[in-house]
Amino acid sequence: MGQNGWGKGYLGEYNTLAAIVFEFVATFLFAVVILGSTQNGVPTQMAGLAIGITLVVIHIVGIPVTGVSVNPARSLGPAIFAGAKAISQLWLFLIFPSLAGVAAGFLFHNKTLEI
Repeated sequence: MGQNGWGKGYLGEYNTLAAIVFEFVATFLFAVVILGSTQNGVPTQMAGLAIGITLVVIHIVGIPVTGVSVNPARSLGPAIFAGAKAISQLWLFLIFPSLAGVAAGFLFHNKTLEI
């Protein structure tokens, strides 16, 4: 059904800590690329390419780890239909991508990562 997950019986069988670290880092990097490539003063004509390539690399690396969420909404829908195990693991895919997005937004808001 395309649900995200980790642990025994799921793709690479990575542990909870690996799933947390991957989802946070991948979402943070993805949000930084999105915010950085679309800000004022940069050539936004290439934003789509930068965002797309970043998402492809994140998926190539992360599919065995968690199935790659990097978006809480992308995890919520499939979990509802997949059932108990996916729903029991949903907390990770709601909390850590959200925290990573907030962290990336905070760094841009404070002009730490702004050009």
